[in-house]
Amino acid sequence: MPAFKEWAAIVHALLAGEQIVDVRKGGIREDTRHFGLESTRLWLYPTYVHQQPDLVKPAYRHWVDTTEPADRAITVAGWADVVGVATLTDPEQLDAIDSRFIWTSEYATSRLQWKSRDPLWILALRVHRLAEPITVPYRDEYGGCTSWVTLDGLPADPGTLPSEPALSDVAFEARLDGLRKALPAALERP
Repeated sequence: MPAFKEWAAIVHALLAGEQIVDVRKGGIREDTRHFGLESTRLWLYPTYVHQQPDLVKPAYRHWVDTTEPADRAITVAGWADVVGVATLTDPEQLDAIDSRFIWTSEYATSRLQWKSRDPLWILALRVHRLAEPITVPYRDEYGGCTSWVTLDGLPADPGTLPSEPALSDVAFEARLDGLRKALPAALERP
């Protein structure tokens, strides 16, 4: 099962239940040069590349660490199921969900404008925290600007490991319902 690479601060926000969405355009090393959903269940791979404190809202800047761990080992503390997908091209749609993620609105808008012919992907994620995080050694093939990698040493299905949802069922459904209302007719099941 693939691991989904995202800033460590965003992975932290997902695992803390601060957000249930991820906003993606895809990395410059994507196989097709465009983002695509490779799996609806994924490991959360925290990365440090491109993280900058001024690109997240002030209340969350303390979560941004731009220092790659010296041993470069990867600690995977959670996983997620993709429960909804939307593609956006309209800045007003992005404005409608600004309160649902920790990026600054300026940074999110810059992601929308980058590769302007491609839509911005919104992934609604049901996140789970592992009871015991798993650390795997870093390999050079995990590096670079790509969204998906297969990490050696992780079980095939994280759902078989002891874990707990980042949000209660009630809290998650309320957030998901709010996202659906903010993006009427845009959020679909994957």
